[in-house]
Amino acid sequence: MSLKDDLTTRIQAGGPMTLAEYMGICLMHPEHGYYATRDPFGAAGDFTTAPEISQMFGELLGLSLAQSWLDQGEQPPFILADLGPGRGTLMADMLRATKAVPGFHDAMQLCLVEASPHLRDVQRSTLTGQDVTWHDTIESLPDLPLFLVANEFFDALPIRQVVREGAQWRERLIGVKDDKLTLGLSEPMSLPMLGARLEDTKDGDIVEFSPVATMMAEAIGARIKTRGGAALIVDYGDWHAQGDTFQAVQGHKGTDPLADPGQADLTAHVDFEALAMATPSAYSRLTPQGVFLERLGVTARAQALAGNLKDDALEQHVAAHHRLTHPDEMGTLFKVLGFYPEGGHPPPGLEV
Repeated sequence: MSLKDDLTTRIQAGGPMTLAEYMGICLMHPEHGYYATRDPFGAAGDFTTAPEISQMFGELLGLSLAQSWLDQGEQPPFILADLGPGRGTLMADMLRATKAVPGFHDAMQLCLVEASPHLRDVQRSTLTGQDVTWHDTIESLPDLPLFLVANEFFDALPIRQVVREGAQWRERLIGVKDDKLTLGLSEPMSLPMLGARLEDTKDGDIVEFSPVATMMAEAIGARIKTRGGAALIVDYGDWHAQGDTFQAVQGHKGTDPLADPGQADLTAHVDFEALAMATPSAYSRLTPQGVFLERLGVTARAQALAGNLKDDALEQHVAAHHRLTHPDEMGTLFKVLGFYPEGGHPPPGLEV
């Protein structure tokens, strides 16, 4: 049975499903789920993330968290965690850069939050020689100061979409028509949690929200508030969500999210305001990725690395720096939000 057949059977038996249910099944179904069955990263996959573009990205994120650890009194032991670690490339670059920080590696417990058995195997190969503990969720992380990175993690968390109708909302649901998955609308309903959105929307406007994302932001922030630490959340999106951003990517191109379940990456833009409002910790100003990296010295690092390169390697290196930082590339589309303890300082590269 294909994943489409499975989804069709579920819908015919239980009625239309929310986008959140659909995303969760398509991405993590144990037999046919997108992340559960493949390595989707890089030129041979469906998309390329910042760590795959250049080592500079992971190096600078690692040093930002290491400096936060120093600023908070060098607590031993602490957790260094990555949510959705991909191939493990980001963590490998973070570890290489922070090796020179006195006491940092001796005090850390390295934890990767990854639900995909296939990607865990890839990460295990990338991080050979490292003492790594894998976790299905952040809830199982040890109760210690938490220094965490989440790069392109929140965009893949399931969302719900609702359409305003007067003072009520109709949820976008996925049903079946003529043997095809189709989008429809629920009956009008009241959603008190979206009461404030009646002030900045009109009839027909779409609002996206992710209960899973806000619960995770609350859990991360609670650990940082009570135990110390810092979090760097890097993703595409903006401060305030509005409109339909639900999308599918396959072979580095956009595609119909309903056409081939389990064969394409499903994402939506991150509502950083919702994450900031959910965390009980302090949070930084939302900062464009390019600005964040420049504050951390990415250009100086790029120049230092360029001194050892020539010809095609140098050209690729220059292109990588441009792609990470330029406003027309990832520099503006991607944003960074930091969590940190009340009364402390945001991670380097970010401001209050």
